[in-house]
Amino acid sequence: MFDTLTDKFSGVFRSLSGRGRISEENIREAMKSVRTALLEADVNLKVVNDFNEHVIQKAIGQEVIKSLQPGELMVKICYDELLNLLGPVDSQIYFVQPGPTILMMCGLQGSGKTTTCGKLAKFLVSKGHQPMLAAADLQRPAAVEQLRVIGQQVDVPVYTDDSKIAPHGQVVRGAAVSVCRAAIAQAKSTGRDVVILDTAGRLHIDDVLMGELRDINTQLKPHQIYLVLDSMSGQDAVNSAKAFNEQLELDGLILTKLDSDTRGGALLSAKMVTGKPVKFLGVGEKLDALEEFRPEGMASRILGMGDIVGLVTEAQKNFDMEETAKLQEKMEKGQFTLDDFMSQMGQIKKLGPIGKVMGMIPGMGDLSKAANMNDSDVERQMGHMRAIYDSMTRDERKKPELLEHGRRRRVSAGAGVPVHEVGQFIKQFESARDVMRAMGGQGIMGKMRFMKSVMSGGLSSLGMPGGPMLSTKKSGFMEKKDRNKKKKRR
Repeated sequence: MFDTLTDKFSGVFRSLSGRGRISEENIREAMKSVRTALLEADVNLKVVNDFNEHVIQKAIGQEVIKSLQPGELMVKICYDELLNLLGPVDSQIYFVQPGPTILMMCGLQGSGKTTTCGKLAKFLVSKGHQPMLAAADLQRPAAVEQLRVIGQQVDVPVYTDDSKIAPHGQVVRGAAVSVCRAAIAQAKSTGRDVVILDTAGRLHIDDVLMGELRDINTQLKPHQIYLVLDSMSGQDAVNSAKAFNEQLELDGLILTKLDSDTRGGALLSAKMVTGKPVKFLGVGEKLDALEEFRPEGMASRILGMGDIVGLVTEAQKNFDMEETAKLQEKMEKGQFTLDDFMSQMGQIKKLGPIGKVMGMIPGMGDLSKAANMNDSDVERQMGHMRAIYDSMTRDERKKPELLEHGRRRRVSAGAGVPVHEVGQFIKQFESARDVMRAMGGQGIMGKMRFMKSVMSGGLSSLGMPGGPMLSTKKSGFMEKKDRNKKKKRR
């Protein structure tokens, strides 16, 4: 996500850092590259020009040209300006008493609106709410059935009325309002505290679509209206948002497909052009892949600074805390086994695609690029690691040093990998063991360091492109008696 834009910013900061003293001319020249990168990312022209001019004026005003660390000061200025573009944002949904709270979801066909309704329902369930979905996209029968299926997957009831479905252009006026009203009544009678209305979508904005949405808005008065936008459509998405907002007075935007190779123009332009904040991001196909939008984290990631707060939040949500507590207790005793190693790899996989995880750890995005890593390569190698582990006996897992050459041949045959990968897997475990022993029980941040150790310790050498294993420093961990012996020799 935003790799090209991140690379451009990083290049600018490096060029300024390497100059020592810089001039106003240097700053303007560097920002030309940023301007080009933003335009290539399909960011709105006015947004680009305003951003560049603000950065230049702040840089000159804060005397970057007199600073001994101009690159670092420029990072701070760009970060502040990105925050102005993206935030502030309050992703909280305000619920009414008595309920139900009515959330109206709008969007063009293909934007991911119906799937996002399911994601939002799952998100609300995780927060302790009891939502209901309402299938009000009546001109597309597949949308009604799709919502039914999604509702089953997230275990949320879906109100439907198949008698109101009709071919495109033949839906009776008021049918969508009728379905939404009936869904709200059922939610009240069954104690559901939120109703999510999945309204009609079109391939483009037209009078019929807007008329139907206006009817729902004026007659049912939803408490919040969200527009779902396909981030891959760039400025088209922003223009659509502007048109929807003029008709409906939106409360917020939800951008989907942020996990794809999107250029970022829609996200960076949306708030400035429409005046409406981005509230949530769709970051994957799975129904739990909806994130509350954090401008601080996104600005940090665009500038190549990672998003450790976002990563810790994901970790707290996905890690097995009971298992984590047990591991911390073992590490405090200087223990870290191959079983623990594989358990940690399994927990880390829960955080999502490896590229996303790397991008959130400061400095790790550049490391993964240097090793020529991509998600499919790393996922494949993790699969190899699991196969090697599964092919080992219990004794070999307890004492990996038992794996002499004959045993390694047997394990490699069972795992379907070359013999040398078995040896490299053991070396990788030993490197991670040194780090984990030295860290002791350091919780979630310890896992982040574990991930960094694993990556820098040599995933690239496990049959992946990118050259030799990157070195990992020894942790310096020693058993207590060894430490005492060292003192005696002094």
